[in-house]
Amino acid sequence: MTTPTPTDWPPLIAGQPALDLLNTLTLEGGALVEHLTDDAAAAAWLSRASGHAQAPQPHLAERARALREAIRAAVEARKQEQPVALAPLNALLAHMHSHWVLEPGEDGAAARRAAVGDPAWRALAPLGEAAAQLLAELDFALVRQCEHSDCVLWFHDTTKSHRRRWCAMALCGNRHKVSEFRKRRGG
Repeated sequence: MTTPTPTDWPPLIAGQPALDLLNTLTLEGGALVEHLTDDAAAAAWLSRASGHAQAPQPHLAERARALREAIRAAVEARKQEQPVALAPLNALLAHMHSHWVLEPGEDGAAARRAAVGDPAWRALAPLGEAAAQLLAELDFALVRQCEHSDCVLWFHDTTKSHRRRWCAMALCGNRHKVSEFRKRRGG
């Protein structure tokens, strides 16, 4: 992994879309930094995260932040082995309507999910589905927060040994190595 540049910040390193959404609130210089500042910034992040161009929609940033915080509350409760309040997330998921559409395909027909309704909620629907899968289907022991004290990023550990500690080795892993080296060298 290469070190992210400002154009690809916050990094998409979580290995799970809903966790990448959590990582749009970062800790920089000791302060939390919001990356979904407006509808254009939210559309740019969604474009990068999905690989598909997203146009800014009215209320997109506001709704993305609300979804992020509902996911954060559920993830943090689950990691602390507390009851998860599902109502706030379910209320947001209720806005994300979709249905299956059949189209001509190589073997006769191909199915795809088509989102309907408000454009901002349509843009967020894949993240809502990813959040539901995260909370209902993933092995939560493999959902972790970076161990570096100056980092708040989350990730899904898909390494073979399941011992990943850092959001990214190129970011916090190297910072930790440098810090430990300085401690050993006395400086």
